[in-house]
Amino acid sequence: MRFPKTFGAIDMHKTEEMIMRSIELGVNYFDTAWVYSGSEEAVGAVFDKNHVREKIYIATKMPLIMVKRQEDFDKFFDQSLQRLRTDHIDYYLLHMITDTEQLRTLKKWGIEEWIARKKKTGQIRQIGFSFHGSGNEFLGILKDYDWEFCQIQYNYSDENFQAGVTGLRAAAQKMPVVIMEPLLGGKLATGLPKDAIKIFQNADANLTPAGWALNWLWNQAEVTTVLSGMSAMNQLEENVRLADAAHIGMLGDTGKSVYANVLESVNRSCKIRCTGCNYCMPCPVGVNIPGCFSAYNMRYSMGYVAGMQQFITSTGFTSEKSSSPSLCVKCGKCETHCPQKLSIMKELANVKKKMEPWWIRFIGICARAFLGKSRKKTNA
Repeated sequence: MRFPKTFGAIDMHKTEEMIMRSIELGVNYFDTAWVYSGSEEAVGAVFDKNHVREKIYIATKMPLIMVKRQEDFDKFFDQSLQRLRTDHIDYYLLHMITDTEQLRTLKKWGIEEWIARKKKTGQIRQIGFSFHGSGNEFLGILKDYDWEFCQIQYNYSDENFQAGVTGLRAAAQKMPVVIMEPLLGGKLATGLPKDAIKIFQNADANLTPAGWALNWLWNQAEVTTVLSGMSAMNQLEENVRLADAAHIGMLGDTGKSVYANVLESVNRSCKIRCTGCNYCMPCPVGVNIPGCFSAYNMRYSMGYVAGMQQFITSTGFTSEKSSSPSLCVKCGKCETHCPQKLSIMKELANVKKKMEPWWIRFIGICARAFLGKSRKKTNA
């Protein structure tokens, strides 16, 4: 999901370098999805060019938010095969299951028979699901089908969120568990409040906040693998080094107490638990929803100036077209796609109130008008 990008498009040169370096270092599990714009195509192109398909495992996902009938199963699966330039998927997931009712609907449409056919032909090697819902629903879904693996959101700030530690332990008794959002969309790496960073540094100055977050996961026997969403070579090198050195039970009581102190700081400053997954995007009227939320959280974790600087950058003050929260028309489309079940419309109103008072909006309007006139003169 977080391949390096240049001007909004996946940077294929950097992406290829990272993928090939990761394989060299021993990484063999690559997670993508139909809905990650350009990702399946990028993965397929790199694997095909470098002839490494047989060295690795591909995980991709059926976009359930777009599946409306039985015929869509083959439609999206075949598109993934074509994009990935392969004849089989090693680990196929039903993407973003939220409750047992959703699974029952899929069963009515024949998903069990469809999976059985795909497994018989070898086009699907392992079947699983990724989950975004309540803990009780997760436990119900575990029992409702003979899954071979699952994927959950889990990190030290989300221990009791969604599937949580209870779901992790229940699932691990039956199957491998893959962890997504281990860094909460990067916020546990670069978005921590200053006092939380100091707590980590005082405990071990040689370990980054990202390292602390990943080690918290590797410490647990139930965690099979971690999707850390690397987007730069230095992140790749650090994450692989941490995984190589990690072992179950490596954190003693002293180490665990560090997380408790950091979490107390994080909970005080984090106002909106957005992970920046971009499932809510694109907004029909152009609001940069993840950007607005990130800036709002930054204001409380890193200070007003840092938050406003990010807000101005994220909402189009330096471009002709605004993407500010004041554009929201409360259509609700974003909330139907949000894995975190955030009250996005309500939160955008809070961001507008705190980050975009009338005088900020006025400056923005003037700046965009000036930019528009300047461009017209240049074109003339």
